[in-house]
Amino acid sequence: MLSAENKKILLNIARRTIETHVKEKKAPAFSTSNPELLEKSGAFVSLHKNHDLRGCIGIFTSEKPLYQTIVDMAVSASSCDPRFVPVSVDELPEISIEISVLTPMKRIYDVSEIEVGRHGIYIIKGRNRGVLLPQVATEYNWDRETFLDHTCLKAGLAQNSWKQKDVEIYTFEAEVFGEGE
Repeated sequence: MLSAENKKILLNIARRTIETHVKEKKAPAFSTSNPELLEKSGAFVSLHKNHDLRGCIGIFTSEKPLYQTIVDMAVSASSCDPRFVPVSVDELPEISIEISVLTPMKRIYDVSEIEVGRHGIYIIKGRNRGVLLPQVATEYNWDRETFLDHTCLKAGLAQNSWKQKDVEIYTFEAEVFGEGE
């Protein structure tokens, strides 16, 4: 669990990174000796505008310290999410940031292990891959099967593909926090 102060620091890093990258096409340099922020962990940075998703990019594991992973994901969420055009300078005041710091993934073989609201899901079948963060199921009031169906759809698979034997299913947890909390 991250301290409230470190969550605030990471959100500030993400905000400053996005603003600098959008305005100057570069990321600012940060450094820290804070042990919590030096931990190596996967993370996602999600951007919202008027409560709608505006960008979301993340990685499951990282060899970089957490604060640097947040810098990288903030740049990517604001400029590289293929579903959206890059964030513009005019949009910056309307963008809110949410960070999800991930636990390591765990392969499961029984979908009853999935706890909606606690677990995120990563599904792999051949070259197809899809991930949904834990908060997505909660936001849409999905049950376990609906969550699995939507993760399959995100992977470009038929919605019930998770029932097939050649599909790999992984779960993970996330510590989720955002601006204004």
